[in-house]
Order: sequence, then structure tokens, then C-alpha cells
Amino acid sequence: MRIPDNLVEKLLVESGKVKQEQIKFLREQEEKEKKPLQDLAIKTNLISEKDLTKLYANEIDVPFIELNGKEIKDVLLKKLPERIARQYNAVVFDMDEAGNVSVAMEDPDDIQALNFLRKQLGSNIKVYISTSTLIRSALDQYRDNISGELTKVIESEKAEEEKEEKEEENIAEDSPVAQSVNLIIEYAIKQGASDVHIEPREDMIVIRYRVDGILREANKLPRKILNSLISRIKILSNMKIDEHRAPQDGRFKVEVGGLVYALRVSTLPILDGEKVVIRILNESSKAADFNELGFWGKALEQLNEAIIQPHGMILVTGPTGSGKSTTLFSVLSKLNTPNVNISTIEDPVEYHIVGANQTQVNPTAGMTFTNGLRALLRQDPNIIMVGEVRDRETADLAIQAALTGHLVFSTLHTNNAATCLPRLLDMGVEPFLIASTVRIVIAQRLVRKLCSNCSTAVNPDENTLKRLYEDFGIEKDLSLKKLNELEEMAHKDNVNPSSSKVENDLSTSPNSITRIFKAKEEGCEVCNNTGYRGRIGIYEVLPSTEGLQHMIISNNTSEDIEKNAIQNDNMITMKIDGLIKSLRGQTTIEEVIRVTSSD
Repeated sequence: MRIPDNLVEKLLVESGKVKQEQIKFLREQEEKEKKPLQDLAIKTNLISEKDLTKLYANEIDVPFIELNGKEIKDVLLKKLPERIARQYNAVVFDMDEAGNVSVAMEDPDDIQALNFLRKQLGSNIKVYISTSTLIRSALDQYRDNISGELTKVIESEKAEEEKEEKEEENIAEDSPVAQSVNLIIEYAIKQGASDVHIEPREDMIVIRYRVDGILREANKLPRKILNSLISRIKILSNMKIDEHRAPQDGRFKVEVGGLVYALRVSTLPILDGEKVVIRILNESSKAADFNELGFWGKALEQLNEAIIQPHGMILVTGPTGSGKSTTLFSVLSKLNTPNVNISTIEDPVEYHIVGANQTQVNPTAGMTFTNGLRALLRQDPNIIMVGEVRDRETADLAIQAALTGHLVFSTLHTNNAATCLPRLLDMGVEPFLIASTVRIVIAQRLVRKLCSNCSTAVNPDENTLKRLYEDFGIEKDLSLKKLNELEEMAHKDNVNPSSSKVENDLSTSPNSITRIFKAKEEGCEVCNNTGYRGRIGIYEVLPSTEGLQHMIISNNTSEDIEKNAIQNDNMITMKIDGLIKSLRGQTTIEEVIRVTSSD
């Protein structure tokens, strides 16, 4: 869809989100770069593609639909042949009882496309508009069977064993192995995988995807293509293809469904060959707001207050894969304005923030966290993000930066928020420096979200309730009355429940929990038969209060700090935050226990 420049300018002005100076700047960029105003407005984050499309939809009086390709049934999708759907960027996504079809289009003003669609689907089609990105993502659902496609590709190869002289042919752009690599990556992206594991076994290659934090097997390939498969990935990642005895790291980018993905590749020699792990990062993704991440109530207020302070340190803690980088990405994106200088030192740079100065750690070249932070302090920053505080030197530099008028963000690996402060003491940081600089500590985990299409509510029996009360300290540390108040507050703050049908209401029975929610064991099409779809954070937010500062200076234990924060500052622990979200139907009690059981 191409919106005329004059109309784009009109829509931006009428939206009230863009000032005249910004429009003038866009026009200047348009002259220099010779790119449409529409693309520049989205690229510079003045407006999102979705918001601009919504404004355009209102202008032309066509309803907007936020298309979700994974929720479209195959029988509907295939009412339009793939060739036609791709030619006209149109997707059938719904049909009513009378047989009237709903179609999402990128450009509903395309008369030729509309006429053809009416001939193909009938005259009573209802046309909607959606973003080009969502349309392309839906079109990718035509290719949904990796096993079948990989089988076709591999069978096209000769059934002879690999030979050294044929390796170049096997890794050519149009070879079956190259097509196999493309299919593995495309399917992983479509499934929402964060990592791809390519693992050699004695008689096969196993492909596994990590989706919503859980590894699951996707396919098996013949062992004979291992060398050429690894070589193809190494070529894409700019690695040495003749090095098989040492681990290597590389990266490359792909475009799937109109979105750009950065792939970080790691190889490791194991007993049966070389194992490859590919981390998938969506470079086109926009930062989620704090509500979408799962913050609510007092924790949300405290976070918003902390990030607008002119100086100080904000720490995010949790194990690897707990969403720390995503939280920091959202915070920095919110603070990213033309009048502040944001500088980061990361390992690796996972999210690209337009307008921020991001530096990649490179120990080989002497660019460590410590050296990088020293350099950043000479770059006149307002906001600094250090990927991780690993040692005393980095901690001291970060503390000094926070003391000298900078807002510093960083991460630590600890089990909970209270443990974070004694950890800094263990590194040798003076207690009074911690007390005077740390503004807030956020501890977090990620839990899988219940599929809103197939989740079920059940009445817990006495044994289940007894176990639940013991696991979460209900009645001992947390009264049902207090739990009821928290659930009501979460309801008021609209903590993004999976669907209205699963909202719990303790007020109907304040003396007991009457409903808990379960994932359907066999799942459904929407959640790829897992019962879960997507993830959400559970958090505990520890603010720096006068009482906490005294406890730090007095070298109190993490247990004392946590107990004081719960009693005097009404801090909600991760477990209780997870319990509230499970009572609201966002996740399950089993998920909360799974990710917090080691705490």
C-alpha cells in the first residue's frame, strides 16, 4: 500500500502525535533519501505502521483488522490459491453462517484486485485493510509443513553419500542443502521460536526449536547431509568452514514476511559432530509498553517514577532468558528522545534502538564492559546502559557514573530483587554508595501465557487448595483478603487477561479460591497444540526507600531486606505476582511454580 505524501502529512498532523517541525524534517529527509514520506515516518518511529494504517482506514472508510496469521484456519486461507493471494496481497480470514467471506487487503483501493476477488469468492465479500507486515505474515501460513517441504527438498538430492569434491555444489545458493537451511529458519520464525538447535546424532540430525522457553523437536534429517548443512550455515555466518575442532560464533540477517531478523550463530564440536544453535532476534519489533510486559499496580508506578530520575542506578535481575534485555529495551525506547544521549555497551547487542549509540563488547580488541564504560563516560551521555555488571571494576564505574549525574541501567544474575544488593556488597562496592545510587531493583521471570482459545477453568479440590496455599504461603504470609484486594487491583489495571471468559473474582468467595485455570493438554490449532501461546513477565520491584538504605548500610541479609520490603513497602514477590496472573487466567499455577521453584 502506498499512501500519497500529502495524505500522509495530513494524517500525521491530524493524529496530534507529530509536530510541524518533525514534518518539516521528514520532508527534508524525503528530498535527500528519495524515499516516500510514509516509509520515513515509520522508519524514524514518528508513527507505527499499524497506527498509520488505522488513520488511513478511517480516512477511506474501510475497517481495520489486526490480522493474526496463526489464528486463520487452513480451510479459510485456501479459499484463495496462494498465487492469487500473493499477487493481490489479500487473505481470507473469516466467513459467516451465510457464506459471506471477510478478506484483508493491503490496498483496498485496488479496483482490479477487488473485481478479481469478487469473481473468485462471490460478490458479497467484506473488505478490511491490514498492514503490509501482517498481510505478509499471514501469507507465510501457506507454507506450514516443514517435514513435507524438507522431505521434497532432500529427496531431490542424489541418494549417494557425500563426497569431498561435491561440497561446493552442496552448499550453492540453489542447492537442496541451502533450501533446507532456508526452510528450517523460516519455519522457526513462523513458529515464534527464539532458538534453533541443529544437533548431530549417531544416525540422524535432530532439529529442535525453543518456543516460549520450551524446547521441542521439529524434525529429523539424514545424517549424510550434516557436513554440507553446517558448511552452508558457516558460509552465511562468515565463519571458517574448514575449522571443525573449535567453537565459532557468527551472525547474519534474513527477511521473512517483510520483517528483518538478526540471527546469532554458535557452533560447538560434540561427540557426533558439530552442533549449531541459532538465536533469532526480530530487528523489526517495536518496544512493548510496560502493561504489555506485565507490570501493573504499585510496581508500575514505582518503575515509572524511577526512570524519570535525573541520575541513579536501575538494576534488572534474573537468570539467562528471563526477559531482562526486553525490559531494558522497552525502558530505553520510552526514554529515547532527541534531547537525550543514550549510550550502551552490550554483549551482544540484541535490540536495535534507533537514535541510541550501541556498542558491542569485543574482548579480542580490548573492548570489555569496563573499557567500554570508561569510553562511554567521555561521550557526554545522559543515559548509560551496561549489559551486565560482572566484576568490581565495572560495578565501581557504574556507581561512579550514577553519582556524577548519569542515569545508569544494568543487569545482574541473582534469584530475586533483595539478593541483588548483597551481591554488589560481595563485589566490594561500599554500602553507602549502593544506598545512595540504586533507585530500584527489578527481578523477573517469564511464564507461558495460556491460550485464550482453549484454556479451561476448573474447581480445585481440597488437596489442590492445600498444596496451593502451602506453595504460595497463603494464610501464613498472605491472607486471602489481601489476595482478593490485589486481584481486584489487577482487574482495575486491566493486566491484559487472556480473555474475558477466564477472569477470576475472589470477591464472590473471599474465604477460598474457587477457580484455577488449566492448559488444555492437547491444545488447539491456535497454540500449535501446546495449550500456551506467548509469554508474559512476572516481577518483583524493590524501590530504594529510607528504610532499605539503612538496611544496606547495616549489612542486613537479603532475607531481612525482602521481609522488610514486603511488610513495610507492600512489595509483591514474583511468586505472588505470578499467582495473581494465574487467577486472572493469564498463566497457570504450574508455570509460576516452574520458573520460581529455585527461588
